[in-house]
Amino acid sequence: MLLTWLARLPPTAMGVTLTLHVVTDLGRGYGAAGLVGTATMLGSALGAPLIGRLIDRYGLRPVLALCGVASTAFWIGAPWLPYPVLVTIALPAGMLVVPVGSISRQVLTTLVPPEQRRSAYSLESVLTEASFMVGPAAGIAISTQFSGTAALLAIGAGFAVGSFLLYWHNPPIRTRTEAVTGERPAMREWLTRPLAATLCTATGALFCLAGTELATLAALRATGDVSWTGPVIVAMCVASAVGGIVHGAVRRSLSLTPLLILLTLLVIPAGLFAQPWWLLAIALIPTNVACAPTLASITEEVGRLAPARVRGEAMGLLDSSTRLGLALGSPVVGFAIDHASAAWGFAAAGIGGLGIASAGLALRLRMGLAKPVPAP
Repeated sequence: MLLTWLARLPPTAMGVTLTLHVVTDLGRGYGAAGLVGTATMLGSALGAPLIGRLIDRYGLRPVLALCGVASTAFWIGAPWLPYPVLVTIALPAGMLVVPVGSISRQVLTTLVPPEQRRSAYSLESVLTEASFMVGPAAGIAISTQFSGTAALLAIGAGFAVGSFLLYWHNPPIRTRTEAVTGERPAMREWLTRPLAATLCTATGALFCLAGTELATLAALRATGDVSWTGPVIVAMCVASAVGGIVHGAVRRSLSLTPLLILLTLLVIPAGLFAQPWWLLAIALIPTNVACAPTLASITEEVGRLAPARVRGEAMGLLDSSTRLGLALGSPVVGFAIDHASAAWGFAAAGIGGLGIASAGLALRLRMGLAKPVPAP
């Protein structure tokens, strides 16, 4: 788990570092930087299920070799690419990014007994929060203290080292009893309505989280407290980590449906407490306490419902669903902020996230807990 946490740091720093490079080193605007970021995210969303399918078929090491070489080459070469070339190859580079999150979840599903997976997934969510606290901050520090080129090279080196260590360690993605035998089941056989509902819920949850982060920045900027963005974000991450620890430690915790409802509803009134900055930080604690538990429950459901033979592709679909939520959340909530206020941004994040997830929630409420699909 520590190894996958270290391997997560380069991907978490990609967005902010690439933005600073395009704006500062290439002299382009934030719109141009956003286009590169969107291409990278779209590529990763499209590529995640395909990479997962390759892991299911060929195993971990060949995929790590392919993605590790591709990611390292892109980020080491990026500082010397003109903008038109950079934006052109950003999408295929995103498709071949090392799928650290998917690998981590598959390994946990393999190594941890079913009755202990909630605790394991909760710890994984907490470590993910920690990586998002360290990675972007490190990318910004290297960019500002040295140069954008140094930051991009550091990300490339991070991908190289992380991929090599995972390749060398070669963690198991299936148990001996889950060895690949027989034909691969068709997608219509394993992509059941309960699994589709869980993926839809993941999209709604990440829509809410992306929108909340943007609305927080807008609220602090509107009140002249933008310099306090760092402490507020840290408070949000700490609250999420505490929620994840409690979720994994207690014998019985809330299920996915009430967690998602709490996550989305509790953020709606946060905009009423935008000033001073510390009051906003306090107002955002309740919704963020539900963050890590919600993400852990989503992973637990996908691991429970997906057969071992297609677990890689299923986790890839989960990655795609979360990236779809991230891609939708920022522009939709940004539109609400531009045409109303930051307070309405929080409302849009909560209502929009709950609206997207409502299809999945409706299926879950109608069907109850689904039985696991037997492995072929």
